[in-house]
Amino acid sequence: MRVHVCAVGRLRSGPERDLCDDYIARFGRTGRPLGLGPVEIREVEDRKGGGRAAEAALLDRAVPAGAARVVLDERGRMLNSPEFADMLARWRDQGRSDVAFLIGGADGLDPALRKGADMAISFGPMVWPHMLARVMLTEQLYRAAAILAGTPYHRA
Repeated sequence: MRVHVCAVGRLRSGPERDLCDDYIARFGRTGRPLGLGPVEIREVEDRKGGGRAAEAALLDRAVPAGAARVVLDERGRMLNSPEFADMLARWRDQGRSDVAFLIGGADGLDPALRKGADMAISFGPMVWPHMLARVMLTEQLYRAAAILAGTPYHRA
């Protein structure tokens, strides 16, 4: 099952990019034998200043047809890491070929985009900068693969 991280904004060189690249590489090595991956980052930018609605349209176009849609939103469901791993495994085992995680910009996600998602997940009630949300998501993707592979990375 291919994984797409569809996000508003460009992640420039720096520590956040380095962390994302590292976790994506780890996920690739661990997830591939499990039928998970690769991870593809799809960045969109609203250069015309159309706000959340314009960003939503760009994100919508970045999602592959038929993909499970997961929005990252502080009002979403809080999952622990094994639950997150189980969600990915369940979709993979159901034959889903793609899952897309959608991360909004500084003003969050358009309500219509949230409403059309298969699931909304939260990294807690605090609001996180969208660049850190990418790092947290890629780490959790790697952690999920490690849990499913039975490696000692996740110690809970």
